[in-house]
Amino acid sequence: MKYDVIIIGSGLGGLECAHILSRAGMNVLLLERGTQAGGCLLSYKRRGLAFDTGFHYVGGLYEGQSLHAIFEYLGLLRLPWERLDTYFDRVTIEDRTFAFAQGYDRFVRTLAEDFPAEREALNRYVNMLKRIEEQQFDMLNPQSGKPSFPFKLFETSAYQYLTETFRDPLLINVLCGTSLKMELRRDSLPLFTFAHGNSSFIESSWRLKGDGSLIVNSLVDDIRRHGGEILCNSEVQELVEKDGKLVHAVCSNGESYEGNIFISNVHPGVTCDLVKQSDRMKKIYRNRIAGLENTFGMFTVSLCIRSRTLKYFNWNQYVYDQPNVWTFYLENSPVSGVLVSCRIPEDGSEYVQQVDLLTPMLWSKCEPWNMTEVGRRGEEYKAMKKRVAEECIILAERFIPGLRDMITGYYTSTPLTYRDYTLTPEGTAYGLRKDFRDPVMTVLSPRTPIPNLFLTGQNLMLHGLHGVTMTALFTCAEILGKEHIWNIVKN
Repeated sequence: MKYDVIIIGSGLGGLECAHILSRAGMNVLLLERGTQAGGCLLSYKRRGLAFDTGFHYVGGLYEGQSLHAIFEYLGLLRLPWERLDTYFDRVTIEDRTFAFAQGYDRFVRTLAEDFPAEREALNRYVNMLKRIEEQQFDMLNPQSGKPSFPFKLFETSAYQYLTETFRDPLLINVLCGTSLKMELRRDSLPLFTFAHGNSSFIESSWRLKGDGSLIVNSLVDDIRRHGGEILCNSEVQELVEKDGKLVHAVCSNGESYEGNIFISNVHPGVTCDLVKQSDRMKKIYRNRIAGLENTFGMFTVSLCIRSRTLKYFNWNQYVYDQPNVWTFYLENSPVSGVLVSCRIPEDGSEYVQQVDLLTPMLWSKCEPWNMTEVGRRGEEYKAMKKRVAEECIILAERFIPGLRDMITGYYTSTPLTYRDYTLTPEGTAYGLRKDFRDPVMTVLSPRTPIPNLFLTGQNLMLHGLHGVTMTALFTCAEILGKEHIWNIVKN
């Protein structure tokens, strides 16, 4: 059987592409190396609890906001979303706490109470964020040509913009304090990436009453209902080219699948390796992809909380030991910045059962165990994980006094964990690093030198639930045409 589209990798980008294309009437096959679909949206179960691996909250779900139309199209608005508090993100730096409010006007008013001299600058800042939200889909508009706005912002340094816009260094750290959702790196972070990673959450912020597998299962069910196929335990080993186009995906189990169009949702470097022989994918392209740097990874501590000891808090808490938000992850120890997030109690209780602590981790800290396997990394690795987990707990106790006594156990993951389970090089949390100094090289197109091979996912333009969804739209627009996708996003 020959498929219209074969998709490699069932992370969010692959699932969304499969949903859109199968709903459009195309015969779609999605191949996944793991035992189940979902990538970093998957959860794992311990002690009867489900722990998320990469999903915590999302923004812009109200009607008219940035994700509403596409989530409605994908059937994801039917899931049990619950809105966070008005003050949805709170940032503690040393001994002071600042709040991010939902709604642009309220956002400005709240921060201006602490920084009255910066009110005008805050207004300029949110106006920039609003413009990005309004114009982010313009490149999909078949009538708009090629708008330059996003590209200009990709060429602008986020750090330079902030330091030129605001005079108070503390306010700059506060505004960046919720940005563990991206790689906050002075030397590279584009303004577009920074703004996009913050704007939709200010529109409105939401948690899912349940784990990320709800998103996965909803998309999987719809894909199959539209006639698409999803095969797990099907690791693609080679993409075979003939006469300048891909013709087959060959799996490790010996199965081979024929297709007209191929979409890779795995890392572009891995994708290039899959195309072992090609007349179209030249050495210059392979070297370009191989030369791109990955963003840092994430260290996660999943805490099990003693019954009826910690009341649910309906916001995300960021805690920093000192105002060094842009550089703290470069320090060897101790951990000086952490995100504290909890799951909505699914039993209707006012008490939580689990809390996640997240802090950035460089690949260099995992490299000594690069050649080891899961469960066989040795005592030094276990000791490293225990030390970092303890440092995260100490910092989180600034927000939750007595947290340690509430913990009945915890589970940890490092960039090595993510690499081994998702095949993501260096366990990168946000894909390939985007660099304002060279956006042409670091912001990838869905198109590749092979005319029927396309890319999708967090490595292209944007990351996160919002960013990957946008990227999936751009990938599908290359196949279905802009007009088809434009009609979706404009409902």
